Amino acid sequence: MIRVWDPLVRIFHWSLVIAFGIAWVTSEGFDTIHIWSGYAAGALVAFRVVWGVIGTRYARFTSFIKGPSATIAYLKDIARGKERRYVGHNPAGAAMIVALLVTMAITVWSGWLLIQPQYARSELISALHSLFTSILMGLVILHIGGVILAGKRHGENLVRAMLTGEKKSPGPEDVA
Repeated sequence: MIRVWDPLVRIFHWSLVIAFGIAWVTSEGFDTIHIWSGYAAGALVAFRVVWGVIGTRYARFTSFIKGPSATIAYLKDIARGKERRYVGHNPAGAAMIVALLVTMAITVWSGWLLIQPQYARSELISALHSLFTSILMGLVILHIGGVILAGKRHGENLVRAMLTGEKKSPGPEDVA
């Protein structure tokens, strides 16, 4: 086993899960809790962007963001059942991280706008917030599906890895 996910990445991940979960269940009738969970989510996204630049090896965006062509090629490999195992994030996981962070940021921003007096009754901002919340939930479901698929294909418990920080050591065919 090798250490992949540092404690800050793991704390960020599970804290964002909790913040989004609380925001989701408090969206109707629990305004104060909903707003504060949104602030927490926004602060967590800001932290992750900073940690993605200055953090540890596998936390840095430069270590895992590969670009559209590599991501598409990896998705094709998944469809053929021939994708390589990555010790850190694979290209599809990297694209998902970017999508989740951007979508969460837009959701937080639009929610923040809704508590500003000049936008509080804006149907457009409200619709934007609802749309991005729905997109975010869809991405979360896809993310969970991708974690399950990658875990089964590569024989590792990725949820445990995000709890302990440890993953299987790389084999000769794996991308370290």
